[in-house]
Amino acid sequence: MKKDEILSSVKDQDLIKKRRDQMIKGAMTLFKEKGFHQTTTREIAKESGFSIGTLYEYIRKKEDVLFLVCDGIYEELGERLNSAMQMENPSLESLKEIMTSYYKLMDEMQEEILVLYQEVKGLNRETRKYVLQKEKDTVAMLERVIMACFPEQLSAKEVAIAANNIFVQGHMWAFRRWILQKQYTIEAYAALQIELNLYGIAEKA
Repeated sequence: MKKDEILSSVKDQDLIKKRRDQMIKGAMTLFKEKGFHQTTTREIAKESGFSIGTLYEYIRKKEDVLFLVCDGIYEELGERLNSAMQMENPSLESLKEIMTSYYKLMDEMQEEILVLYQEVKGLNRETRKYVLQKEKDTVAMLERVIMACFPEQLSAKEVAIAANNIFVQGHMWAFRRWILQKQYTIEAYAALQIELNLYGIAEKA
């Protein structure tokens, strides 16, 4: 499933995007507070600022909203990470800067990351596969950065593991925040993760 496969009785694409963005924002608020299964479509409509009838002009079922939320999270993550990855001269310092940007982005998006982990299981198999592909795409972006900074020193398998480590460490700041955020600031956490990750990469390089 893709966004353009979610049926809408409205034909104006700009209006569809506007209303669905409102739904995503409203649903995120409710999913963080109550979870997907405890949230009703009527509550989503109210939180989004329109009637239940209007809601069903843009989606067909509650699962459509969850899909839009999950897809929106990875879309924003991809856009912002891609922006941070504009490197003129890839180097070790470039990688440090990108990793710092990524960890800080995860700090900003920690509520969204928690919703993603908690609620993606509520999607059907086909839609869940699509959303998880977005995760693979994000890891692939990190792989390209590492490969650009160390084009000959690391094998493809080493790059893949390094990229997955960075990706998960960013998410860990969110789902292990009950302990990590009592011990570290995001700046200290990022600096330590960078040091530990790059120690191994530098040794290989």
